[in-house]
Parts: sequence; structure tokens; C-alpha cells
Amino acid sequence: MKKTIFLNLAIMLLVTFGFNNGAMAIQWKVDADHSGIYFGINHIYSTVKGYFNEFESTIDFDPEHLADSRFDFTVNVKSINTNNGKRDSHLLSEDFFDAEKYPEMTFKSSAISRTAGNQYIVEGTLTIKDVSQTIRLPFTFFGVKENPFNKKQLVAGFETRLEIDRLAYHVGSGKFHQMGVVGKDVKVLITVEAIRDK
Repeated sequence: MKKTIFLNLAIMLLVTFGFNNGAMAIQWKVDADHSGIYFGINHIYSTVKGYFNEFESTIDFDPEHLADSRFDFTVNVKSINTNNGKRDSHLLSEDFFDAEKYPEMTFKSSAISRTAGNQYIVEGTLTIKDVSQTIRLPFTFFGVKENPFNKKQLVAGFETRLEIDRLAYHVGSGKFHQMGVVGKDVKVLITVEAIRDK
């Protein structure tokens, strides 16, 4: 009798916790050829644009399981590209990113919530150089569809836009901003296509 009770209890625990824990967010892999981290910043009267060639990410996302979802990014600072080698070298120097000392930028998510429709907010910690700050990023989830080139694969789309005060993250001393040469606010676009097998 006792064995039966314990057996039933074990089965109930397995069903309650084991099965529920299995209902986790879906893992996605970033399609690097169709994703990017782009930025633009004012230079006197013009806007200088660039991007980072190399970044890694972990994307676990399911609209039905937001508590288990996450977006984590690690960006290789040295992969910066503004189509001007001299300018890129200056950006990597101690005047700006100091890439030898701080080779990576990271974002680690802590919570995701839906605001309305396909609009969400991801909260997390953004670390650039020696500064880490909690930020809230609104993002759009475009949905999931079958990959037209691979019927065994699904594709999901995400996009976020944000503005970063680079001086708040010690990217520059403010000298060039005071001179009216380089702005302090950087506009960033992150656009992602992520894939997984059916």
C-alpha cells in the first residue's frame, strides 16, 4: 500500500514538474548572413554609419513561454566597420572603444514581456567597456514562417532600435563632442533572422 502511494506520488511529481519544465522557450540559431548590428552617429553635419561584422548570440524565444525566453549577445568590438580603415582604427583606440582592453560588448537579458500584438520589451544588462547598465529594449517579433529555400527549416524575425549615449559608457572623453565633431548619441539597429529545424 505504501509503495503504491509513493509510486503515485512520484508519478504526480514527474508529470507536474518534469512535463512543465519541458515546455520551455524554443532555441533559435542566428542566420549571420541575414542579420546585423548597425549604427549611425553624427559627424558635424553628416551621419557616419557602420556595423559590427562579428557577434554571437543565444536566442531562446517562444511567445507562449516568455519566462523561459532570453536574448544574449556578445559583440566583437574589433569587427567594427565604417568603410574607412583610418577611422576604424581611431574608434578602436583609447580615444573611444579601447578595444585591446575591452574587446567585447555584451547584452544579457533578464526578462521579456509583451506590450501589444507583436511588440515586446526585453530587459537586461548592457555592458560596454567598464560600464554595465540595466536597459529596456522594445522589439518587434515578426513571426515564424517556413524557409522558402529549405522546407525542413523555420525562420523567425526580430528587430530593435535604440539610442545609446556613448559617453555614459565611457566611449570617448567628450572632447570631440565638445568640439562639435562627433555626436554623443548613437542610433543602433539590430535586425535578426533566426532559424531552427522543424
